[in-house]
Amino acid sequence: MTDFVRKKTVDKTVSEEKIRDTERVDSLQRNSYHIIQDTSKFCFGMDAVLLSGFAQVRRGERVIDLGTGTGIIPILLEAKTEGRHFTGLEIQPEMADMATRSVALNGLQQKIDIVQGDLKEASRLFGLASFDVVTSNPPYMDGGAGLKNPEEPKAIARHEILCSFDDVARETARLLKPGGRFYLVHRPRRLPELMVTLRAYGLEPKRMKTVHPYADRDANLVLIEAVRGGRPLMKLEAPIIVFKEPGIYSDEIREIYGY
Repeated sequence: MTDFVRKKTVDKTVSEEKIRDTERVDSLQRNSYHIIQDTSKFCFGMDAVLLSGFAQVRRGERVIDLGTGTGIIPILLEAKTEGRHFTGLEIQPEMADMATRSVALNGLQQKIDIVQGDLKEASRLFGLASFDVVTSNPPYMDGGAGLKNPEEPKAIARHEILCSFDDVARETARLLKPGGRFYLVHRPRRLPELMVTLRAYGLEPKRMKTVHPYADRDANLVLIEAVRGGRPLMKLEAPIIVFKEPGIYSDEIREIYGY
């Protein structure tokens, strides 16, 4: 659970049969939306929220989020943009169920679909060139070596156990319409690999923004926009600084979170 999401006590607006004993409902600070989370499985973090602020979705566009987890990115993008429809694809049944219930909790069933399925089969499930925008907050860690239980939801979310970045890039290229846009968040240490893989699948990096905990610290996240069939030219945007001083978020972070 990130410090940036304020807990909301379950009240009469949430039907109790939808919320399980190990779950809680948290406010998203946008459109009075809430999300169901279970800390024993996986809770979204700042990286997902930053990605929702970096991604640009235009009026009438169709969007898919690969590896959607709790459904946080489709829900936030629906709140922040004028996209026509949003889909979240998640392989873990319990996570997909939680995301589906969060969509229903916010009355967004007509705007957001949650599909339980394998990211590696995304283009077969949805068809080629079927989306204007693809987003993904993929696992950052190489493989599952050394994990005590590689089947745990948290391990699957953080390690490349069920999919690799090559899988993400390949399926993104197949899902996107020509000129469609891919938005991802990842670790800077893997930038060379990310760039090579994106270009291998015809996804040209066009924008990049680094994220730093403090102005004098190294980046710990990187946000990238790539365009299917785009021409070689990339813009390195001003970085995001999370804290302006210990315990005090920067104005940009507060704006992204809707505070």
